[in-house]
Amino acid sequence: MYDLTQFTLGDMTRCGAELRRFGSESKSMEQAAAGIVRYLYERLGYSNSDQRSCVLVRFYKTHPYGDLAPDLQEFSRSMMPGVSLDLATKCLTLLGTAGDQPEWNYPHKSRGHRAIPMPSAHVVDQIPMIAQLVRQFGLEVNTLLAPKPEIIQELDRRTYNVFYVQPAKDSPYIPAQKEFVVPHHVESVLGFGGVLPEGNLFAVIMFAKVPIPVSTAEMFRTVALNVKMAILPFVEGPIFAG
Repeated sequence: MYDLTQFTLGDMTRCGAELRRFGSESKSMEQAAAGIVRYLYERLGYSNSDQRSCVLVRFYKTHPYGDLAPDLQEFSRSMMPGVSLDLATKCLTLLGTAGDQPEWNYPHKSRGHRAIPMPSAHVVDQIPMIAQLVRQFGLEVNTLLAPKPEIIQELDRRTYNVFYVQPAKDSPYIPAQKEFVVPHHVESVLGFGGVLPEGNLFAVIMFAKVPIPVSTAEMFRTVALNVKMAILPFVEGPIFAG
């Protein structure tokens, strides 16, 4: 177990190396994402205890609406009724999920997060957690939604900050306070990720039952690079399992 409240440089090195191996052991980005979130969910805990410290761990990647499977396109349209989604519209797509509730372990069972369309910066601003995640990663929303070819290479090389909210309770950036944060005792939220060579964002978001120190959050910037290395082989596909 890795203790999020006492996460060390050794933990960061070992955890990152373990996450990287999911790239070589997987046949799609979705399969690698599933392995990554399962590993973090099961291995992040308390010192000298088998108790897990995360309620939920999720892996997201932006994906063009036109490249989504028909069921995910339908889901995206249901999230934005009356809004026209063109083929290039970025959708924040759930590739992996692991958590305490049975339904939190299957992306297709997510009722509100399978594929979240982001047709404009204005729409993203209405989704506080996503907007804040993008900003804390050091990105401009418009740049993410429609990256120009000349800056994609720069984005790919850049190191990003983490998305860090402590405490989670009563935070305007963490939704479903009464339905999720309070009943599941979520103390902190930590996200980490970056931009892939084709300009799409990937992010792992962990909802923890422990207060995560700033020092731990900072070390996950390096863990993000290991996750990126794990999924890079699948940038040109296959993205989805099967």
